[in-house]
Amino acid sequence: MTDPRPLSAAGAARRATDDPNTFVIPSEHLPPGFAEKVEDAGLVPAVPRPAATVVLVREGDGGLEALLLRRHRRSGFAADAWVFPGGVVDASDRAPNVLDRLDGPPPAEWARRLGLDDPAEAIGYVVAAIREAFEETGILLAHSDRVGDAHAQAAESLAVARRALLNEVVTLRDVAVGNGVRLAGGDLVYVGHWITPTPEPRRYDTRFFAARVPTDAVCEVHDAEMTDHVWLPPGEAVERFRHGQLRLLPPTVHTLQRLDGYPSWDALRAALEAAPVPAITPRMERRPEGVAIVVPN
Repeated sequence: MTDPRPLSAAGAARRATDDPNTFVIPSEHLPPGFAEKVEDAGLVPAVPRPAATVVLVREGDGGLEALLLRRHRRSGFAADAWVFPGGVVDASDRAPNVLDRLDGPPPAEWARRLGLDDPAEAIGYVVAAIREAFEETGILLAHSDRVGDAHAQAAESLAVARRALLNEVVTLRDVAVGNGVRLAGGDLVYVGHWITPTPEPRRYDTRFFAARVPTDAVCEVHDAEMTDHVWLPPGEAVERFRHGQLRLLPPTVHTLQRLDGYPSWDALRAALEAAPVPAITPRMERRPEGVAIVVPN
């Protein structure tokens, strides 16, 4: 019987090489026929879906630490990889009424920052980043409207709201209204733009953000998608990848490298908030040892 699933290398292990901009998927980890697909000049690329990712950063004793989540081995995308919270942009993320619960730059400014013509499209990425962080970690990037809320009561209410959001019973705006919070769009810093290589059948146009969370923020992974989490200094995470101790995707590695070396969140924000963010589309090349993913300089 023919396997109806599209050929994809999204879940395959990437190995580091001597070139920091080149990653290799060994032949034994590729789906049958994928290497030939890379060389198919007549391939019609899939249209990338808008997606958002957020690097949650806390200030630890030794400096900044980034949160990484481990995906299930059975995941259809990036199986067993350590990733940042993220996912596709939903229609509700672009809804006009979300603006009355969203703090931070106005839509036109986000559109300028992301290089988009449509402010609603830009806001969709911002709200999706906040929503995905809440869904996958339980950490909500928001500020309370209320004074004197009991911490335990507020945490319990948000836990209930998170379950409703995951079950698509409510939207993120509903969560904000029901819990008396404003979504902290102003806490996000735009740090990356990655587009999946053309041979992949699942392609994403992903905007990467970073945001600081309190040192005592508690991550509770969404166990339908994730199995574990870890807080690591960005440079240490990259070193673990290069020694084969963490499975990371190229955009994760490069984003960690971009965030490495800053002594504090304020220093990181000052350096990156207005920095250029070019779109990066890696290319895939067939090689004797498998398929190489090459990130353009």
